[in-house]
Amino acid sequence: MQEPDLLSRHLQDLPYFRALIRAVEAHYYQSFDMPQPTLDVGCGDGHFSSLAFTRRIDVGLDPWHVPIQEAGKRGVYQLLVEADAAHAPFPHGYFASAFSNSVMEHIPNVDAVFSELARILQPGAPFYFCVPNPRYLSELSISRLLGKPYTEWFRRISRVCHADPPEIWQERLEQAGFALERFWHYFSPSALRVLEWGHYFGLPSWLIHRLTGRWILVKSSWNLRLTEKIMRRYAS
Repeated sequence: MQEPDLLSRHLQDLPYFRALIRAVEAHYYQSFDMPQPTLDVGCGDGHFSSLAFTRRIDVGLDPWHVPIQEAGKRGVYQLLVEADAAHAPFPHGYFASAFSNSVMEHIPNVDAVFSELARILQPGAPFYFCVPNPRYLSELSISRLLGKPYTEWFRRISRVCHADPPEIWQERLEQAGFALERFWHYFSPSALRVLEWGHYFGLPSWLIHRLTGRWILVKSSWNLRLTEKIMRRYAS
């Protein structure tokens, strides 16, 4: 079966920098084996899962009220649970698989979340997650001019608590009882800088979203053609 054009679909709903990274991430999930029941840790508004998967996810878990209410309107999940992932209201060994897309880096007590996931996952169940590595901050273009104060400011506005190398994540996983099977880096330095500048070029979209609840006003191909052409080379 031909894979859907994930970049085009994301660009219709999101600012270009978020569409770029979400399309790349969604591409990998097309080949992941996720037996049911499946848990989405930090499901947010459900937009990512609505485009990354062709089936409904069994459970979406998120601590924030407004996003999870929006996720309910998308019909992506069999069940939505508003709760802290470090105190998940599920019995031992309930889930056969789980994933967490660009969430773990935002959680200060991430070790507690890993421990809780190890409890509620069945023995040997796969857990997939993606997080930024140190290049997320070390490759910032404006830091070359403004130095560490800008780097720290950018980290704060993007709410990233952990931009760590794989060795650190492996240590956290193993302490919780997981075994790291495989990891890879999926964003080039140039794509990271496109992501950085998208925070500024995306300000009009942010204003539109505040006023209308939508990130993109005109979803027609003619309006998005140039953006898609530019983004396509970074999304490969």
